[in-house]
Amino acid sequence: MPQWKLYDPSAQPAPKRVRLPKPPPWRQPGPQRLNEIASTFRATEEVVSAVNAALHLRRPLLITGNPGTGKTSLIYSVAHQLGLGRVFTWSINSRSTLADGLYRYDALGRLQHIQQQQHNARLEPASAGTRGRSKGRSNAASAEHDIGMFISLGPLGSAVAAPDAPRALLIDEIDKSDVDLPNDLLSVLDTGSFPIVELQRMAQQTSKVDVRDSLGEKVTITDGTVSFKEYPFIVMTSNGERDFPAPFLRRCVQCAMPDPNESQLLTIVRAHLPNLKNEKKIKDLLAVFLERREQGALATDQLLNAQFLETLRVTLPEADQAQVLDVLFRNLNG
Repeated sequence: MPQWKLYDPSAQPAPKRVRLPKPPPWRQPGPQRLNEIASTFRATEEVVSAVNAALHLRRPLLITGNPGTGKTSLIYSVAHQLGLGRVFTWSINSRSTLADGLYRYDALGRLQHIQQQQHNARLEPASAGTRGRSKGRSNAASAEHDIGMFISLGPLGSAVAAPDAPRALLIDEIDKSDVDLPNDLLSVLDTGSFPIVELQRMAQQTSKVDVRDSLGEKVTITDGTVSFKEYPFIVMTSNGERDFPAPFLRRCVQCAMPDPNESQLLTIVRAHLPNLKNEKKIKDLLAVFLERREQGALATDQLLNAQFLETLRVTLPEADQAQVLDVLFRNLNG
């Protein structure tokens, strides 16, 4: 069993880099973490009904609820169950715009690329004669058409343009957005397409251009317009920090993610930590969590953190055990 005090300022510094013990399964880096989130999520019947309604109706699913209730985990579970591939994610803040979600064009990078190719063309050896000059002009001209190298699709654009549709898109914390963004993005979903202006200008010269999506995968755009092959499955999360306009709500399937009750929390703990066998300790810690949740906001992952550390925490003096719980069960509202 690893020791609790990995960091002890009263001890001598370690002679070499300390090897940390294994993290909780849901804190493993990379795909392992996402697989853990997807396979351990436990949905209520109301949430299952809302997901299925959104899937049948091709409507975005607007999930509201307190922090830590599993709103972002839901889409990974759906994508895992339905084989929708990697989830596109768009984390919203007050500066987010529709353009951020659709695509970005690196105009400066493209200008520098064209200038470099033109410079290289001028440096073609004179001995190469007419063929060399012709090749140089060809290289410079081709640089002007390499526009796809400088266009990257945003998360929304990637989900819309995906050739292996449908894909899943998480729009996280939509309530933090500018007031116009919700209606702006739904207008794109209603029309089913959006233009890439820079490609439309070149459509007569080159109708098909390869760009990259937000996960680095190649996508071919035809005639400068991105159109749905299939509506993406979209989950938008909200912490309830603002009200949305009725036209926006009308276009969504709405669902409230409740705080898990005692039996649901037990199920979640066992799903995440199947190796925990001491039922009494699990339930005792759960009782402390529920008591403190009545006094202030707590998230489910705070309980999971405490359960994961329980085997180490019990090796400490009683006063230290209580101190660790005070750290882990800190009220989210301050």
